Amino acid sequence: MIERERNIVIGCVLGDGFLQSTGRHNARLRLEHSIKQKEYLEWKWRELARYMQDRPKRLVRWNPVWKKRYEYLRCQSHSSPQFGKLRELFYRDQTRQVPDEIAKLLRSPLSLAVWFMDDGYYYTRDRVAYIYLPKLSADDIRRLCQALNDDFDLHPKVERKKTGALNLKFSAAETKKLIKIIAPHIIKSMRYKIGEEPRID
Repeated sequence: MIERERNIVIGCVLGDGFLQSTGRHNARLRLEHSIKQKEYLEWKWRELARYMQDRPKRLVRWNPVWKKRYEYLRCQSHSSPQFGKLRELFYRDQTRQVPDEIAKLLRSPLSLAVWFMDDGYYYTRDRVAYIYLPKLSADDIRRLCQALNDDFDLHPKVERKKTGALNLKFSAAETKKLIKIIAPHIIKSMRYKIGEEPRID
């Protein structure tokens, strides 16, 4: 796996990507996004094309709580020991974790940009950014914050929403630093995530 591909995969695994075990040493990368993010998922597919199966497919999921059908897109990679090694780092059984080596894995601004395109949000009124977190332990979150500090001199605060969900909140000053780092790697269809108005061509 070349460096650019690996950097994109690291961002995916921190964000919306899922590493599915396919044997003792192998795994596949599964990527899912909403229909609205079709261009973004297709970009991921093209960047990782030599590892991927068919192009993104449109699927339907039934939500029994809200009693609604949701359309989404999915693509996944072939099974590989390369993804298996990453799964060993990022998962304990079926639970996602943040590995001790995260500061080494997250050094690329491209990885951070992909993670932000997956799970980040820019709040226009206050000019602050957030990265939403899955269920992680306190130690996992501490390792993430330390990696952002060590790799990018970023200092987000951990914030708990009313729902109980956690996110990383970047102050206005920290958001400026974050955007400067990731902006060169944010694709056109996702630039609304750094506060840019979508262009109408």
